Amino acid sequence: MELLILDTNFETVAIVDTFESIIWTDRYIGFGDFEVYTTMDYEAIQYFQKKYYLWSKESNRVMIIEDREIISDFEDGSRLKITGRSLESILDRRVIWYPTVISGRLQNSIFKLINENVINPSDIRRKISNFVFLPSEDVKITSLTYEAQYFGENLYDSILDICKQANIGFRIILDNANNFVFELYSGEDRSYDQEVNPYVVFSPNFDNLISTNYLDSNKNSKTISLVIGENIDDTDVKKTAIAIYNNVSGLERRETTTDASSIRSKVDDVVLSDSEYTAQLEQKGLEDLATKTNIESFEGHVDTSKMYIYDVDFFMGDIVQISNEYGIETKTRLTEIVRSHSTSGIETVPTFSIVE
Repeated sequence: MELLILDTNFETVAIVDTFESIIWTDRYIGFGDFEVYTTMDYEAIQYFQKKYYLWSKESNRVMIIEDREIISDFEDGSRLKITGRSLESILDRRVIWYPTVISGRLQNSIFKLINENVINPSDIRRKISNFVFLPSEDVKITSLTYEAQYFGENLYDSILDICKQANIGFRIILDNANNFVFELYSGEDRSYDQEVNPYVVFSPNFDNLISTNYLDSNKNSKTISLVIGENIDDTDVKKTAIAIYNNVSGLERRETTTDASSIRSKVDDVVLSDSEYTAQLEQKGLEDLATKTNIESFEGHVDTSKMYIYDVDFFMGDIVQISNEYGIETKTRLTEIVRSHSTSGIETVPTFSIVE
């Protein structure tokens, strides 16, 4: 893997193709990250600067250098460890500064959050001048709706929660004009359940799935939440209950609570009706429950030199067919891909999440 190091003006300051190891991770929902180990010398510490960017032709994501660590070893010599996150982490630098009610199309709601806190905030000091929102025309995104209220939450965490619940991805790409371009996206279905796209199937039978780890866990899952809203006069606490499965009872009922006290019934002199406020509480509860679901996932080593090539035949977020040697077969979404280069060789390890 060859890395280009770009300074804060996006000028190339170095090309690095010699290192001890590198791990580069891209994700469907949320920021990716990287880790580089290299021999410590004066030149390396000069061009691996904090706030600089890393680019690789093997990925469409750009990483930001955030941490540098010198690891001293008198026998084997000192090493330099460099880590950081991809451009999506820029959103982690902002909070939702004012009470904000979002309602209607999900894409428009996310644009509102980003526009008011990054692109065109009332305080010019919060503005990131080269940040751009690129609307999606994919009906899988444009058809989605969303109701919620925010105030004081981290912007990245809020967008992450929205996209996780909707099962859509988001990314920030550096374009040719050096703009940070934010866009929502959804992968294509390449499983047996459709007839539009060519199938992509990973299986030992096709000799393209080398090994797998299968996880199926409900240890931390919850099925219903008591959502606690604002307390106006210490006697009338507004609350509701929201369930992801209706009529769940007995041992199958797994309860939790969601703190929604930050959701207000009056925003910008507009008083929400009881039904509107309850809808806001329910949305908050759904976001919380989306983080506490049954976990079922595949993680596997695939051979990308046989049959299917990543970023040619299938892409991040795509739904593919996967089966292991024990007869477990299902359609899964590619949610993460880890590329590692070291003296031990080159590996590509995807993570697939089961599609309900």
